[in-house]
Amino acid sequence: MKTSENGIHIIKYFEGIKNRPYKCSARVWTIGVGHVLYERQLCMPLAERDTYKLKPEDDRIWSNEEIDGLLRKDLLRFEAGVLRLLGTVQPKQSEFDALVSFSFNLGLGTFQRSRVRRAGGKVLLGLQRRRMAEHAMFMSGA
Repeated sequence: MKTSENGIHIIKYFEGIKNRPYKCSARVWTIGVGHVLYERQLCMPLAERDTYKLKPEDDRIWSNEEIDGLLRKDLLRFEAGVLRLLGTVQPKQSEFDALVSFSFNLGLGTFQRSRVRRAGGKVLLGLQRRRMAEHAMFMSGA
């Protein structure tokens, strides 16, 4: 099962799209729709990540086609993870899209431990809108 165009749209809308490399909140070089440029940076202590230099060949404006390619590659891991964690459950396309979006945002480990429908802690408007959109997609049955 693959993420539909509707699912990709929701992910892009809430994650945002950057055509130039930037440092995300975890202090790693990122491009496009949250694609980590250098996996090695994730293994570094947080304080050392800022010293990692952007490679000259990556310091450019990336095309929308390149960004879409990176996103589709990144989605493969989340699609496979969601299907693995669902076991024998066969989701509708809208359900699958919503669960992939949720996992893309919070990680597969969070999805594995979650009750998805339960909310708790601090309410963040942006995440609240995203969860509502994911819920609507999940329930649409489309």
